[in-house]
Amino acid sequence: MIGSLKGQIAYYNSSYALVEVGGVGYKVTLAKDVLSNITKIGQNVQIFTFTYVREDILDLYGFQTPDDLGLFEKLITVSGIGPKTAMGIFSIGSRTDILEAILKADVDFFEKVPRLGRKNAQKIIIELKNKVGSTKDLDLSETDREKNIELLQALKTFGFTQKESIEAIKSIKDTDLTVSDKIKLALKYMGKQ
Repeated sequence: MIGSLKGQIAYYNSSYALVEVGGVGYKVTLAKDVLSNITKIGQNVQIFTFTYVREDILDLYGFQTPDDLGLFEKLITVSGIGPKTAMGIFSIGSRTDILEAILKADVDFFEKVPRLGRKNAQKIIIELKNKVGSTKDLDLSETDREKNIELLQALKTFGFTQKESIEAIKSIKDTDLTVSDKIKLALKYMGKQ
């Protein structure tokens, strides 16, 4: 499986790019935020990828961060949601938007995706709500909302429970820190428990 690519953009359009790595060009369908950061041919990029293999298909889907890739992988575990549909979800919103839509059970958000439909939108919410957790216990101000959701997801990937992660986040008083600094403080807090 190809997990990431680090190379130069050989070609790009509104849905994919050719990333040249060691003289080989890989065609990668890209999430909207990755495409918006590509400005020229020859630009150096690092893309985290999902390799989709079927009988007659070998496709790569690319994302800016491992967290985006992780959410994509969760989306395609939902019955009826394939990689193209999951990529369509990323075309209407960022990871944070998608997580909030799942947590708030916002069916209308998912219905904006072509060919998704109401039943599949509901399935996404039902099947993923417990997997992505709830942020309702967090006091998320507008300025910190995205950082705290990202922090919560990061702590859960370290194996901490939802409750433990929320306690650690609440222990951090400084709101001007980066997500990586907050992760360090949260881990330090967890170590004292």
